[in-house]
Amino acid sequence: QVQLVESGGGLVQPGGSLRLSCAASGIIFSRNAMAWYRQRPGKERELVASITTFDITGYTDSVKGRFTISRDNAENTVYLQMNSLKPEDTAVYYCNAAVGARWGWGQGTQVTVSS
Repeated sequence: QVQLVESGGGLVQPGGSLRLSCAASGIIFSRNAMAWYRQRPGKERELVASITTFDITGYTDSVKGRFTISRDNAENTVYLQMNSLKPEDTAVYYCNAAVGARWGWGQGTQVTVSS
């Protein structure tokens, strides 16, 4: 059974930084492309960043140059470093498979960007 546990969210001022973590279990982590998704208030869940098994990364346009996704296969963990945060980054952030988000969703971690 796949389990995804996100952490690291919080309240931050515009321009601030946060580092999110997602610990995965129940999968062969190193063989899976991973991704971060977010659901902003009143919006559909969207793909934010992805990382392949070869550490090739991709980002949605709105976060390019500000967010960095990385992974640690030894720790079965994927990270999202978020810099220069904006109020529009306020959302619940989730991790899941990069292809089809095919596992059950974790509880997510709330990120609130506000002064």
